[in-house]
Amino acid sequence: MKLRILDNSLRLRVTQTELTTIAGEGESKASIEFGGGAALHYVLSADESIENIEATYADDVVSVRLPAAKLREWTATELVSLRGEQDLEDGSTLSILVEKDFACLEPREGEDESDMFPHPEGVTKNC
Repeated sequence: MKLRILDNSLRLRVTQTELTTIAGEGESKASIEFGGGAALHYVLSADESIENIEATYADDVVSVRLPAAKLREWTATELVSLRGEQDLEDGSTLSILVEKDFACLEPREGEDESDMFPHPEGVTKNC
């Protein structure tokens, strides 16, 4: 799972296996370690009780929850992404995008793309 953060936007890209894991087990987890015991964890999960995508941050964990009904639609169709906005206490908005991670059209040295979704615009070359 890839996590991208820019200002008040949060973006997660998931592989085929991660999406299958979320659909079957309810969540997928990943971490980045910084040494000295410090780590940032991120979790993508399904939740039957919500209608909109939600994100929280607590105890070094970024949690993004997807409405279970939207997750089922996402896994069963060619839908590429799920997008949501979350109003924050200070009046600003957090934009949340969760999307399928596609293989590149051109190969990238040193990158394993075997679990990524096939690119919708064509066949990948040498990936």
